[in-house]
Amino acid sequence: MACMKLGSKSDAFQRQGQAWFCTTGLPSDIVVEVGEMSFHLHKFPLLSRSGVMERSIAEASKEGDDNDKCLIKISDLPGGDKTFELIAKFCYGVKLELTAFNIVYLRCAAEHLEMTEEYGEGNLISQTETFFNQVVLKSWKDSLKALQTCNEVPEYAEELNITNKCIESLAVKASSTDPNLFGWPVVEPMQSPGGSVLWNGISTGARLKHTSSDWWYEDAAMLTFPFFKRLITVMDSRAIREDIIAGSLTYYTRKHLPGLKRRRGGGPEASSGRFATPMSSGSVLSEEEQKHLLEEILQLLPLQKGLVPTKFFVDMLRVAKILKASQSCIANLEKRIGMQLDQAALEDLVMPSFSHTMETLYDVDSVQRILDHFLSTDQIMPVGVGSPCSSVDDGNLMGSPRSITPMTAVAKLIDGYLAEVAPDVNLKLPKFQALAASVPEYARLLDDGLYRAIDIYLKHHPWLAEAERENLCRLLDCQKLSLEACTHAAQNERLPLRIIVQVLFFEQLQLRTSVAGCFLVSDNLDGGSRQLRSGGFAGGSTEGGGGWATAVRENQVLKVGMDSMRMRVCELEKECSNMRQEIEKLGKTTSKVGGGSKTWENVSKKLGFGIKLKSHQMCSAQEGSVSKSNNENVKIERVKDVKERRGKHKKASSISSER
Repeated sequence: MACMKLGSKSDAFQRQGQAWFCTTGLPSDIVVEVGEMSFHLHKFPLLSRSGVMERSIAEASKEGDDNDKCLIKISDLPGGDKTFELIAKFCYGVKLELTAFNIVYLRCAAEHLEMTEEYGEGNLISQTETFFNQVVLKSWKDSLKALQTCNEVPEYAEELNITNKCIESLAVKASSTDPNLFGWPVVEPMQSPGGSVLWNGISTGARLKHTSSDWWYEDAAMLTFPFFKRLITVMDSRAIREDIIAGSLTYYTRKHLPGLKRRRGGGPEASSGRFATPMSSGSVLSEEEQKHLLEEILQLLPLQKGLVPTKFFVDMLRVAKILKASQSCIANLEKRIGMQLDQAALEDLVMPSFSHTMETLYDVDSVQRILDHFLSTDQIMPVGVGSPCSSVDDGNLMGSPRSITPMTAVAKLIDGYLAEVAPDVNLKLPKFQALAASVPEYARLLDDGLYRAIDIYLKHHPWLAEAERENLCRLLDCQKLSLEACTHAAQNERLPLRIIVQVLFFEQLQLRTSVAGCFLVSDNLDGGSRQLRSGGFAGGSTEGGGGWATAVRENQVLKVGMDSMRMRVCELEKECSNMRQEIEKLGKTTSKVGGGSKTWENVSKKLGFGIKLKSHQMCSAQEGSVSKSNNENVKIERVKDVKERRGKHKKASSISSER
């Protein structure tokens, strides 16, 4: 820390209890009381340096006896008795040091006592002004310490422009990435061409540390919020990068709001870097001060998306509800989270409810509003995005892979959130259903997450009526369920009958498509294997034999897969046939005997089979399922017969060659 020495005489002051005495050998003729401390001094050194002391001594001398000591009381001196002790030493020419800790007090006290050049050359005002401008403002640390002392004398510091000078100095230095230029010690100035530190021309192997743009965060966080706010405002006016300002604001908030540090696990920004959680501050703010700080910080944070982590906004929202912040503050936080909801994690959304009614365990209403904000900022659908899965006419039920967009990421996030809050028995069906329905249909590539959430909700709400269950399950698109989800849903007793029938139907279509694809691959492999075998025998090369063996192994794997698929298709066809017969019996009670096919079509439409399918596909699916299955079975048996004959022929050939 820089300092400036004044005076040349040795210390001539001695303290006794609450009094200071000058030990020059001359009896004191004046007593100056500053607060609870009294100073027994001499008139001439004081009146020769201070206009206020000159007038006070003259007035006291007129009122009192010449033989009595002159008594002067100073009650409003900046810095109190400690500052007056230094002023007394200055008046007597005793050695003292000007530092960043006492410069503001001395400058303000000198102004208060009118210690100008009129009362002596090199008076205290000019000395402190020179040291402040030429030494303190050149250093980051000294400017910071001087600004902190301005809290004790705010009126004088503002009047003398000390506060503004310190803030301007800090703003200039914070905008630089090299703190060594502003009073920080340079540890190792020499560096080898390879980048290692040099000592007497010898490389030590150490590397110089590169200073990041957040080097000043911790120091600035020690300021009171009014000064910190002014510092950020000045930096913003100097066009400092918004990410640097956002980082300093988040650091300051985490330091002074204890509730932000109570995280589960902690994210990447909670461990290191610009958004690291600082050590706890010395003094804890009251709840009212914390609420005011939170609302003010929110107004200072930049609006650009992605500058502040979503976790930080979620933490602020949680603390705002605990501190009972204003509704405008909470609404602003929810809007900020909604703007970058695609960057949130599941644990961020699982917020407990702080309502007095405690209607639900989780704050579902807040998540609903956050989702609405996200949807309002993401209205434009990506080009070429319709239904995430292709129609049955295209022969592709599973859809095509595409990059994860923000909307699909949010859909997956909301489905996970629904599964988390579904076990809450107090969560009403309208809230759960409204949140699930808020996600657009095109956003979900698969409905597996939604199916899992609905299944959990039905499990923990067994008292729901059949109509309510059916209404909730209408959110599911059975065409967008994976094969595993279809298998689970087909055996799920909690689902309504209509949904189970739809699941079985679309699962059957998926299996048919898969079996057809396997036959196509098998035919291609047969043709390729024949070419490999003929080429291998003709050329007599080892590579041809290896290709044939690989093709045989792949063919065997496909055969096993086709056998399992065939058995599953047969089972599903039997189940579907039984259910069709039961439905037809129900239809015969309300229709004529000859209208069976029409009844089946009507019932099928009611069950939802005709959503994206043509009527002739439905008829072929219900009437020709058994015949198609038999044809496929015959085809598979023929393929197996041909393969067995080939195997026997090859075995016979090998035996004859050995003989």
